Amino acid sequence: MLTADLARSRTRNGSVEPLFIGPAESRYRETAQQLIDIFEGHIGEPKGDLEETIDQLTIDDTDYKIVQGLAKLLTDECEFETVATADPQEIRQALFAKANESYPIVRQPTLGDDTQRLEVYSVVADQLGLSLEECYRGMYADLEDNKLLVRFGDLCVDEYTDEGRSSTTRLTGDSEETYAEDTISVDWLLTRYNLALAQAVLYDATQMRIRVWDHFNTVFSYVKLFGLMHRLYPIDETGERVESTDVAAGYEAILDGPASLFSKSRKYGIRMANFLPAPPLCDRWEMTAEVLDGDGGSTNSGSLTFELDQTDGLSSHYSAQDEFDSDLERTLAQKWERATTDWELRREDDVLDLGSEVMIPDFAVEHPDGRRAILEIVGFWTPEYLEEKLAKIEAAELDHLLIAVSDRLDCSATDVEMVSDQVLRFKSGIHVYDVVDLAEEYALETDGQKFHSE
Repeated sequence: MLTADLARSRTRNGSVEPLFIGPAESRYRETAQQLIDIFEGHIGEPKGDLEETIDQLTIDDTDYKIVQGLAKLLTDECEFETVATADPQEIRQALFAKANESYPIVRQPTLGDDTQRLEVYSVVADQLGLSLEECYRGMYADLEDNKLLVRFGDLCVDEYTDEGRSSTTRLTGDSEETYAEDTISVDWLLTRYNLALAQAVLYDATQMRIRVWDHFNTVFSYVKLFGLMHRLYPIDETGERVESTDVAAGYEAILDGPASLFSKSRKYGIRMANFLPAPPLCDRWEMTAEVLDGDGGSTNSGSLTFELDQTDGLSSHYSAQDEFDSDLERTLAQKWERATTDWELRREDDVLDLGSEVMIPDFAVEHPDGRRAILEIVGFWTPEYLEEKLAKIEAAELDHLLIAVSDRLDCSATDVEMVSDQVLRFKSGIHVYDVVDLAEEYALETDGQKFHSE
C-alpha cells in the first residue's frame, strides 16, 4: 500500500476523492513500463542502486508522487536479502580486531596505508576461508542499501556465481514456491495504484458502510480475516434494511474505523485499508466511509464523506478465501484434530438472525449426543462493541453462542472485565479444552434451533 505522504486526493463539498489516474493514458503507461524495467534490471543488485535509479527517474518526471507511489507498490512485491559467503558481523569483527592490532584504518589512505589495508583483508580472508572479493563485499552486506534484490514478482534469483553475478528464473506452477499474485505488468501496476489511492483515504476513517448483493461469504470472510469490528444487516435491492434474512437481497456491513478507537488505531487502520480490495470482487457493491478532515475545512463537523461503488472501475487482486478465514481459526482446527474429546469442531456458514442484525459465526461445536454450540471469534474490539453484540445475542435467545476475544486486540483505553460467562478471553491462542468446557455448559439440543442460510 501507499504511505500517507504518497496519497493523492482532493476535498470538495464535504467529500474526499482519490485522484485516480487513467490506466489507458500513454504517459502513465510509459512511466509504469520504465519502472518495471528498472526493477527487473536490478534483480541480483543492491537495493541502494535500485533506489538511486528510481530517484533519477523521479527527477526527470514532473509527477513526483505518482512515480514514487508506483515504485512503492513495486517495492512491496520485492524481497531483499543479505547475500554473503560468511556472516557480515563476523567479517567486521575479524577485520576490526586485526586492524586494531597494528594499523589505523583511514578514509583517504596513502599508498602505504592502502597496502596495509590490503594486508588486513588478506589475513582475515584466509582466516575465514574467503576470497578477497568475498571478504570485501561481505563486510557490509547486511546494511539495508547493500541487501540484494532476490525476488521481484514472479522473477527470482536462481543462483550467484563466485564473481557476485546472478542469474534469474521465473517462478511457475511447477516451482517449489509459486508466486501468488499475477505477473507484474503495466495494467497490473496502474490498477493497483488506483486501488492503493483509495486505501490511503481510509487511514483516517471513523466508519465504513459496505453494501453487497452477491459473493457475500467471500467479502465477509475478509472482514473476519482482518479482524474488523462489524455489524451485519439484511437489505433489499435498493439497499434499505429489512427485518428478516428470508427477504434479504443482500447484506450491509457497518465497520468501525481506526479513527474511532482509543488504541491500536494505526494497526487497525492498515487492516481496514487491506479490506478494501474485497468489495470489488462483487458484481454490485457500494462503500461509504466517514473520514476525518485533516485540514479542518469541512462543513460536515470535521468529517468528510468518501464513496465508491462498482462503477469506479476498481479491480481486486484478492481471490476467494480458503477453508479458514484466519491463521487463528486454522490453528484451532489443527489443535482440535490432536485433542482427545468427543466434541467435534465444524465450519459454520449459516447466517444467524439476531433480529434487525445478522451474524456469520466461525464454528459449530457439536457432540454425538446432539448437543450443539456456536463459536464466534472476535477480532479487534472495544467494551462497547462487545456489550452491544452480547445484548443482541441475548435478545435473540442464542444462549448456545460462545464468544472468543483476544486480549491483544482490545482497543479500549483501560482494562475491562468480561460482561458474560459465555466470553472466552485468550492471549496468544484459543485452547481446545476451554472451548469444550464452555460447550459443555451452554450447548443446546439442535431440535428447534433456527438457522438461516443465504
